[in-house]
Amino acid sequence: MLLVIDNGSIYTKNLIDFLNCKKIQFKKQIPHKLDLKSLDNYDSFILSGRRKNEKKINEINSKIINYSIINDKKLLGICYGAEILALTLGGTIRKLAFVQKGNEKINIQKENLLCNNDLDVYESHGFEISKLPDILIVIGISKNCKVQIIQYNKKLIFGTQFHPEMTENGQSLIEKFCAL
Repeated sequence: MLLVIDNGSIYTKNLIDFLNCKKIQFKKQIPHKLDLKSLDNYDSFILSGRRKNEKKINEINSKIINYSIINDKKLLGICYGAEILALTLGGTIRKLAFVQKGNEKINIQKENLLCNNDLDVYESHGFEISKLPDILIVIGISKNCKVQIIQYNKKLIFGTQFHPEMTENGQSLIEKFCAL
């Protein structure tokens, strides 16, 4: 069973609509109401984007990431979800001079289980990953962002700086993640 952590992104509704359309079984929970003991009930997690920075939300998402790593659970971090993945593992993020918003082409750099060809996606973010820890590898880049898709080395733990829930190519990535 998939657990979607709704961190408050305006795009989470698109994610939920897509999962429902594809008849993918999931539960949705906001971080403040999540009982961390219930994580054993799920085999995969999607961490949504967010609207605002909140320390408690960061702590809960970091615990989910560490749980996924230790217990070999699948995880997909979307936008903020990718950023908190990098931060949790020792990376850094930086505030952008202006918000990246709009369509973007992602160039796939390494063979991976989520996508084989370049992707047309939608991005909307005011921060970006500036330094990756060694355990995370870049599998997709764009002209505007050197870190668009990341993967935890040899685990089914991924992050996308963009919002895959917003385009057909991105939704295909989510569907492949759910089928892993």
